Amino acid sequence: MMQRRNFLVGSAAAGLCALAAPVFAADKTSPDKLRIALLPDENASTIIQNAQPLKKYLEDVLKKPVEIIVTTDYSSMIEAMRFGRIEVGYFGPFSYVLAKSKAPDIEPFGVGVEKGKPNYQSILIATADGPVKELADIKGKPFAFGDRASTSSHLAPRAHLAKQGLIGDADYKVVHLGQHDAVARAVAAGQVPAGALSEQIYRVLVETKKIDPTRIRQLALSEPIPNYPLTVQGFLKPELKDAIKRAFLDLKDPAILKLFRVEAIATATDKDYDVLRDMAKVLQLDVAKL
Repeated sequence: MMQRRNFLVGSAAAGLCALAAPVFAADKTSPDKLRIALLPDENASTIIQNAQPLKKYLEDVLKKPVEIIVTTDYSSMIEAMRFGRIEVGYFGPFSYVLAKSKAPDIEPFGVGVEKGKPNYQSILIATADGPVKELADIKGKPFAFGDRASTSSHLAPRAHLAKQGLIGDADYKVVHLGQHDAVARAVAAGQVPAGALSEQIYRVLVETKKIDPTRIRQLALSEPIPNYPLTVQGFLKPELKDAIKRAFLDLKDPAILKLFRVEAIATATDKDYDVLRDMAKVLQLDVAKL
């Protein structure tokens, strides 16, 4: 079973040290610049470049400079939100649950809608000509996940395997590769026999020809997961919070929405993410202690 205290350690250590103490602005409730953190699920420079239309849109609407931030990993992003070093965070679902447990005042307000649904799934894959033909074949072999705090490339698929009687580090060797695309590439190349990532990201990798789908076998899809939430710091002035929420909820530009891999942004609440808390229970994780 997963080691509770080791769930978010490893590659996160350097980032956590850098974020160990808060930095206070003259008036943190209405900062001169808004810092928007996006998910570190792909190359940071690519994400920042692709986010320039979002940056311009928000600056035009909110009348404030905007800085797009991509943290080193999910854990660093959680700590950045916790210590007030970002004002808005676009979290993975479980990353949000962890962030909320450490910073109870943050507020989820938006969730992406794709193909008419505010949820998505993990895809469990194997090397096409490898030794894993079905889930049962994972036993005794390495299985690749992404970031430890990722929902679709760790928590959801790991819970899915647990429900099939496959327990990480007991029935199979857990391998963490950090990013979703790294998992897909490693499985396609046969470096690990099987792994899991966001189905959305997998489809994009196939469409952009970054991976060859003929080299991969689909094993399963996880249960639906609520889409990634947009969150805002609760300490911001109400009028600023409302303006930020409206700016994202009113987004209509397909080019900007593509950054989030969605077609629209709908309203979200904390209760929408109780399903992630239930997944944590399946894995016997105490979210408050992670």
